[in-house]
Amino acid sequence: MKYKIVVDSCCELPEKYSKDDRFQIIPLGLEVGDYSIMDDENFNQAEFLAQVAVYPKCPKSSCPSPEKFMEAYKTEAENVFVITLSSHLSGSYNSAVVGKELYHEQYGDKNIYVMDSETAASGETQYAYKALELQEQGLSFEDTVKELEAFREEMKTYFILDNLETLRKNGRLSGVKAMVVSTLNIKPIMYGDHGVIAQKSQAVGMKKAISKLADIINKEVPDAKDRILMISQCNCPERAEFMKKELLARTQVKDVVIMDTRGISSMYANDGGIVVTI
Repeated sequence: MKYKIVVDSCCELPEKYSKDDRFQIIPLGLEVGDYSIMDDENFNQAEFLAQVAVYPKCPKSSCPSPEKFMEAYKTEAENVFVITLSSHLSGSYNSAVVGKELYHEQYGDKNIYVMDSETAASGETQYAYKALELQEQGLSFEDTVKELEAFREEMKTYFILDNLETLRKNGRLSGVKAMVVSTLNIKPIMYGDHGVIAQKSQAVGMKKAISKLADIINKEVPDAKDRILMISQCNCPERAEFMKKELLARTQVKDVVIMDTRGISSMYANDGGIVVTI
């Protein structure tokens, strides 16, 4: 059966899938004061980060309308799998669900599964890859949904950021009891707990934090050899490569995929941030 994978623009897709008609990206909007853009193929990361750097307040995002998602569901594909960033970070999931309801009201029955990824960035990419793999194996719609939901319970999301201000000002750090002072160069190692941000550990300096994260992954993911390591990096490819090197020095993985952050991920990760999923 034909299938389609719909993701919002917080999902980083490698270049080889950018023109693949099995995928469709629904863009969110970005606002930095009077600077307003869509997080689409025209997104310019350097220009966006420059705007954020001089803007005294917090950048904001706007989720796609339900109608945008509904239009994406109008396809010849019998099975549609929709993956959105965590509902704790955006209204994208709710819009996708309402879009599904609108589609059914206007066009009737169709296999549409909307997944709250409970993560972001390369975390969404993990589910897109999984949906692709399962459908290429010929699994039914129902079995693919079961496998995706089981995978959601296993997949790990970690991140280390130079700047937590966007998350803090947008109220996304409510699960973190106390934050360390940035002037001490202490880098918190964060993780996603069913979509809620929490602190796992910390270290002095980015390199030590990355090394400590590699230790954590080695301990918490004993079956890493069967998993794909995915890293989204915001204007810091060298850090992503160092993360890869540190983890591979400790364990084996099935594959490694490193991607630039798109607009929404760049907004939350800020310049120099990395998101690591496995």
